[in-house]
Amino acid sequence: MLRLVRWARRNALAAVTIACLAGFVLAVLAIIAADLTSEFFEWSRLTGLFAQKHVVTAIQLSAVTSGTTLGLVVLICVPAGYALSRYRFPGHAVVDTIIDLPIVMPPLAIGVSLLVLFASPPGRWLDDRMLAVGWDRNAAAGIVICQFLLSAPFAIRAAKSAFDAVDPSLEDLARTLGCTRGAAFRRVALPLAKGGIFAGCIMAWARAVGLYGPLMVFVGCVRGKSEVLPNTIYLEISTGGIEVALAATMLMIAAAGVALVAIHGLSGGRRWWGA
Repeated sequence: MLRLVRWARRNALAAVTIACLAGFVLAVLAIIAADLTSEFFEWSRLTGLFAQKHVVTAIQLSAVTSGTTLGLVVLICVPAGYALSRYRFPGHAVVDTIIDLPIVMPPLAIGVSLLVLFASPPGRWLDDRMLAVGWDRNAAAGIVICQFLLSAPFAIRAAKSAFDAVDPSLEDLARTLGCTRGAAFRRVALPLAKGGIFAGCIMAWARAVGLYGPLMVFVGCVRGKSEVLPNTIYLEISTGGIEVALAATMLMIAAAGVALVAIHGLSGGRRWWGA
């Protein structure tokens, strides 16, 4: 102990910064440990979740909507990140700022704003067109809208950073060898930036899976129709089902852990347990 004190005095900055890091890590571990050791948690509850029809339905809806959101993220956010990285256009700085707005805005405020938007004439027109093709704004379609709007900025920002790290001259070289702009993007920029892009997409998916607040405002929560797993946790707690809520929470923590391991594994080829 005395040796540790002497080391801390000689390395004050290291001691303070490591203590801050250790304090935060211990706080997170304390939360997880409290869940695992709670009198309300039993391992059998995790498997028991799949015996409850409404929970299974919520898990399925979470999987379908978050998977759809991930598909939209890949189709829209990766090209958007490339455009933000490679091109300079009037209002570039404004666009760059607007992309981050859903990250810093309160999620509930986004839910309210979506509700107001769909109450306006353009929104009602869009709602009618969606219903005409079987997309119910008060069910899966509305959930995907919320999930995409809240998770897309993470993917766009990650894609931009990944493309920023790719030297544009490599694409120029490919074009001198006969590639079109599109071919240079597919064969040069995209493969070199794929690690950061994958990590950003996984982060966006994890954000979509855990989304709760805007869904309650914009979509509502009707069992069997618009209930995803975070809503299940809230409903179970509000009706005294703390055991089921805690088991569902542990399931989501496990999913988040898998996502984080994948993100760190894709970030520069680093292993999750060390550099």
